Amino acid sequence: MNRFDALAEFEKEFKRLFKKYKTLDDDFEKFKKILVTAPTGVGKNFVIVYSSQIVKIVKARMACRALRDRSLRIVYSYFEQEQRIEFIELYFKGDKENEDSDRIKEYLQNNQN
Repeated sequence: MNRFDALAEFEKEFKRLFKKYKTLDDDFEKFKKILVTAPTGVGKNFVIVYSSQIVKIVKARMACRALRDRSLRIVYSYFEQEQRIEFIELYFKGDKENEDSDRIKEYLQNNQN
């Protein structure tokens, strides 16, 4: 069973997007159920953007019913040995083209043991 955590920045983005997209809470719970069975995802909607023995950083598309199943992007880390997932970033592709690479770099620096 996986443990889920989130960065403060992710929580802030989630709250902001939830105000716009009221189905986000349910959509996010469905996404987490997928991660329980396939932590690094399956298919073309999941891309591993960084991989080491300790952690994998994954960028994924998450369907949002309020957007008529257009997707939000979610970036998270997966610690295989700990069976832990930590959400790093959430954004709408229409608002922002790519993930925040500086945030990912800072996250990796803080989590390399």
